[in-house]
Amino acid sequence: MDEIDLKILRELRLDGRISNVALAERVSLSPSACLRRVQELERTGVILGYRVVTSPERMGRGFVAYVMVGLSSHTKAAQEGFERAMAVAPEVVECHNIAGSFEYLLRVQSADLSEYKRFHTEVLGTQSHVHAITSYIVMGSPKDERAT
Repeated sequence: MDEIDLKILRELRLDGRISNVALAERVSLSPSACLRRVQELERTGVILGYRVVTSPERMGRGFVAYVMVGLSSHTKAAQEGFERAMAVAPEVVECHNIAGSFEYLLRVQSADLSEYKRFHTEVLGTQSHVHAITSYIVMGSPKDERAT
């Protein structure tokens, strides 16, 4: 990857819907050379995909919490079971297996505190190997590059 590839990636992060012609102009390439580079970045897995970024507030999910989850059992089966449950929980928008005092870090979005409490009790609270839950409520996000 060279400096031109990095420029292409920066521009695509700012606007994933930019036309190839406009992208080529911004990175000082011909449209055909730019398209070849973008396709190569996609083919090699540097670019994993394109997505829509929605407003959590406008989607009715403006309450955000980061949740640390500790498991009582560290078996493969316990971890896989927990991960399957989180994969189907619509409130969980991110689930990370981490090193440290807890096994998982979740990013949870819900409508409000009462909806989060329901998730905490009826989803997390029903997982057999969960032994510790610590919630961190987001009060503001002065920097969030996922939303740009």
